[in-house]
Amino acid sequence: MSTWLLITGGSRGIGAATALCCARAGWDVALNCVRDLAAAEAVAAQVRALGVRALVLPADVADDAQVAAMFQQLDAAGGALAGLVNNAGIVAPAARLAAMDSARWQRLFDVNVIGTLRCCQHAAARMSQARGGAGGAIVNLSSRAAVYGSAGIYVDYAATKGAVDTLTLGLARELIAEGIRVNGVRPGIIDTDIHADSHMDPHAAAAGIPIQRLGRAEEVAEAIVWLLSPAASYTVGAILDVAGGR
Repeated sequence: MSTWLLITGGSRGIGAATALCCARAGWDVALNCVRDLAAAEAVAAQVRALGVRALVLPADVADDAQVAAMFQQLDAAGGALAGLVNNAGIVAPAARLAAMDSARWQRLFDVNVIGTLRCCQHAAARMSQARGGAGGAIVNLSSRAAVYGSAGIYVDYAATKGAVDTLTLGLARELIAEGIRVNGVRPGIIDTDIHADSHMDPHAAAAGIPIQRLGRAEEVAEAIVWLLSPAASYTVGAILDVAGGR
């Protein structure tokens, strides 16, 4: 039986890099996207070229019904879910707290926190050995913003990633008895498209990174793939910084 890896936010950046890295490791890859279906299909084509199956699953992780339908589509594709990478996440334009509004906060928490919780819940129901599953692994994408707080830039985004860290620690202890390992990755400043959403130039921050450069999506993907793999079989509740020393 084939085993699927589901990657949320898989059409670009870290999600796309993780899809290709996992395909090279032999995973069948299900790619979630919310808007750019063409980009997700392009990544899926690259995955298939590596000799494994790929599936594109459009859904907004902030929407209960869409997430439920996404997992049902995955069930219908055949094979077991063995891994989940909660990569879908958003930022908002850089701002101080005084300039933010509740609609911004609601959307950030709906996607970054509630969406992650929702996908973990659906995945655990399928992977849990207590419910007839074969076990598996979950990797949650956080951010070094959770540690620094991102003062004057986006403290609300940082707060969502702090919540993801706490979820990772608690869920790791909750699910390990059911054969599900939960870990996290905290990227630093990575050279991806997400910075355009905050209207920031990431290259301006490179001088403050000890390694003196931005990270690459592929470098984060390698960490994710390791945490998913049997090589990390004794790693539970870890949050791995991939941040160039920052």
